[in-house]
Amino acid sequence: MGNFFTDVISKDARVESVPRVAALDLLEPGMRQRVQAIIADARAHGVDLMAFETYRSRARQLELFNRGVTKLREVGVHNYGLACDIVKVVTGEPSWKGDFHLICELARAHGLIWGGDWGRPGQPHSFVDPVHVQRCTVARQAGLFRGEWYPDDSYDPYRDLAGVPVT
Repeated sequence: MGNFFTDVISKDARVESVPRVAALDLLEPGMRQRVQAIIADARAHGVDLMAFETYRSRARQLELFNRGVTKLREVGVHNYGLACDIVKVVTGEPSWKGDFHLICELARAHGLIWGGDWGRPGQPHSFVDPVHVQRCTVARQAGLFRGEWYPDDSYDPYRDLAGVPVT
């Protein structure tokens, strides 16, 4: 039985892309819908957002690490179509400046984990990524990376965090 990663991403020509990929078609369909909803809801609040990076290959992650852009040597959830970096658009250009708590609120409202608190607000976090959203809890990442788990359409990371059994 396949999943979006094995059926689509692993067969895509961009699977080893070093240049940034912002294509929404490489987001798992449930993730894609949620990202599009976040961007639309932000626009309704007068904030222009864009999906800056969706899929990220292992080669790109290593290149970013070697340039000092990220502290993470190994690619994470981006490689599986389950993560997106969403940034503000200011005068037509991507911007990482300012407050990103609207993304936090919208991510939670649409069932995504925000990289500013990793689904656990009020707890200290050693790694904060305020433009990052993902459809996978941190605890599920190891199983995802080993190929043992991939979310189905009904997966809700907040129910998972609450201890509700996940299939």
